[in-house]
Amino acid sequence: MTTRKYVAGDMLCHSAWFVVNSFVSSPFCFLVISACQRCRAIYELAVSQSALDMPEMLWKGYIDFEIEEGEAEKAGRLYERLLERTGHVKVWISYAQFEGTELGKGVKGARDIFERANQQLKKEGLKEERVLLLDAWRVFEKAKGDSSSVSDVEGKMPRRIKRKRMRTDENGAEIGWEEYFDYHFPDEEGPASSNLKILEMAAKWKQMQQAQEDEDESDLDEDDD
Repeated sequence: MTTRKYVAGDMLCHSAWFVVNSFVSSPFCFLVISACQRCRAIYELAVSQSALDMPEMLWKGYIDFEIEEGEAEKAGRLYERLLERTGHVKVWISYAQFEGTELGKGVKGARDIFERANQQLKKEGLKEERVLLLDAWRVFEKAKGDSSSVSDVEGKMPRRIKRKRMRTDENGAEIGWEEYFDYHFPDEEGPASSNLKILEMAAKWKQMQQAQEDEDESDLDEDDD
């Protein structure tokens, strides 16, 4: 089976592309262009597919390939392209960690990516993802930074808060209170935070009012007896 037929038979399988790339980078593939150019061309063709079973594996393979070739700028551009497709926190963390290596832009470059990611995740309201990012950033600073830089990152960490909210059924009718955990970040102080506190106070007042009404009804029942 030729490599062309192999890929054509399973265009959406990431492993097929890896097999083909291993073949064209071998000395048995006598083409005019260099092995690096052949690999890069096939990776480009692979990641351009609209549907893949595991696209993250191909992107990782492509990025790792450029890193192994010492092509820091190309690897950085691939991370940026991948972020246009997905803003997953793991991509941000991997990008920042790469920039923090000797091949990347160093500690400052890594911090720039961590900060970009933090602001983007904040904008999207992804609190749990921000916590994962900040945890990774703190680990990075402990390894590459100093006590001051570690303290700066820890100052961005949120407080874990237990809250209550009213549950509703499919028709929107209230069915009772439930507890849940939320994260409150230091940079969230402001009008939004004040509004949240007002809502919490209103919820507590409603809960107290309901308890009082239940107590009054109980007293009435006793009087009737």
